[in-house]
Amino acid sequence: MPPIRILIADDNQVDRKILMRILQNQGHEILDAENGQEAVALYKAESPDIVLLDVIMPVMDGKEAARLIKDHAGEDLVPVIFLTSMTDAYGLAECLESGGDDFLNKPYNPVVLQAKVRSFYRMREMHQTLQQQRDTIVSHNEHLMHEQEAAKAVFDNVAHLGCLSANNIRYLISPLAVFNGDVLLAARQPSGAMNLLLGDFTGHGLPAAIGALPLAEIFYGMTAKGFGVRDIIREINRKMNSILPIGFFCCAAMVELNFERKSASVWMGGIPDCYLYRMADASLQTLRSEHLPLGVLSDSRFVDSLQEFTLELGDRLLLWSDGILEARNPAGDMFGQHRLQAAIESAADADTIFPTIKSALAGFQQNSERDDDITLLEVRMTLPETLEDDPKSFALASAAGPMDWSFSYELGPSSLSHFNPLPLVMHIMMEVPGLRMMSGQLYTVMAELFGNALEHGVLGLDSALKRSPEGFMTYYQQRQERIEHLQEGSIRVVMHHEGNGACGQLRVRFVDSGDGFDYLALQQRAAANAHVVEKHQYSGRGIPLVHQICESVTYFGKGNEVEAVIHWPQLSEG
Repeated sequence: MPPIRILIADDNQVDRKILMRILQNQGHEILDAENGQEAVALYKAESPDIVLLDVIMPVMDGKEAARLIKDHAGEDLVPVIFLTSMTDAYGLAECLESGGDDFLNKPYNPVVLQAKVRSFYRMREMHQTLQQQRDTIVSHNEHLMHEQEAAKAVFDNVAHLGCLSANNIRYLISPLAVFNGDVLLAARQPSGAMNLLLGDFTGHGLPAAIGALPLAEIFYGMTAKGFGVRDIIREINRKMNSILPIGFFCCAAMVELNFERKSASVWMGGIPDCYLYRMADASLQTLRSEHLPLGVLSDSRFVDSLQEFTLELGDRLLLWSDGILEARNPAGDMFGQHRLQAAIESAADADTIFPTIKSALAGFQQNSERDDDITLLEVRMTLPETLEDDPKSFALASAAGPMDWSFSYELGPSSLSHFNPLPLVMHIMMEVPGLRMMSGQLYTVMAELFGNALEHGVLGLDSALKRSPEGFMTYYQQRQERIEHLQEGSIRVVMHHEGNGACGQLRVRFVDSGDGFDYLALQQRAAANAHVVEKHQYSGRGIPLVHQICESVTYFGKGNEVEAVIHWPQLSEG
């Protein structure tokens, strides 16, 4: 053991010298003072390991000196041992309250003195070790938090909130740590429909958030290209199954809201029961998970079937992660499904359901500690014209893309009966940065022209049927029957793009194998009746919209070829 530096303060010179001699003989280094004031000054100058103080001294007594030394030491442990012959309990208690750690009775016993000095020195060393370990942990924690903040910035850029700011959405995200184990994403499809995904990864924090990065990239990338819920959720499952370790998965609910058809397609896997609120009669319809969480099953065993719901304006879906149900109050009770349903049913009207749930949850939890992330989502059916497009929803990764390219793609009867080529051609077009912000317009053009080529060209359906509600149903019955029995026919789509990065032109030509139509006569009739607005018109609304978007729409041959020319940029849709 190295020499211990000991400060002795005693106004009695004889006692001080005796004590000094004993401790020096035991191998320690001694500093001495005649009163408390000298002791404090010497401590500040020399920082000894242990302090021995007489209680009663002139100028400044030992108790006051102990207080000043302890204040100056701060977080450092400086053992202070009082030298006294006192036996009064109150006096001894005052010594301890002033900062003393122990007593040493006069006359001094060298054996006891040595034992106490070594004991307190070990305590001091242990305290210093703990301080160093604490400082190291704090430093490492600060470094870790800094790294997590940097990683979260990247995470937030990938797993951004998309169009969650839309006026038909309300949500609550309350992560337990820097990284949220829950994921909430929303984006608009080129068709105008809205995709939403609520995911809850196993655990929380950084390990849970790692899986959210590829999930978000797949969700936003495929949504922007017009893929449906089934394709997206299957691709996410395939990715999660391949990258997540055993025991990790993602409970999820994915919703596609179609504002034109006023419908919702829902896939739920591992998410607790949620609700569909019907505005008309204020009723709740329970939505139950029908699938295992994402990442559990291989692609060959994964099931992508959807629950389909017809909605009215004002109807809303209420979704949440299990963090809400498992939230605890100070007594340890869980919030649970029954309290959640009671909160919904107690809301004054549909618009107060969301704040009522939040208020009930906050009142239940109070300030109790949480052990999971919490996410709550309300999404309402509304009119499509009340929604604004969010450019972030359509953002893709690359900043530059191909400018001069051509693409030709032909589908035969087998492919036309079950395959939708629009996501594929949209994917090709979205590689051009200037076309990305027109994704909605481009999808409208492609969907209309492909639909006409398939339904009127290949299937030979008569659009006049769609001029009445009854004919509308007949039209789609015939469509389904002819697709199921399709044996011949083809559609070829040819795209040609030229541009310089600042502007460009896209030519799209559809050629079908049908009989075509007398487009010249139709154009003449259209020109002659341009001022007439047909009443109860159930068909033909798409082509005028295509004309508004495109610079030109031209038919060729016998009417089975049509070419649309689109310039970009365009200042606004329509």
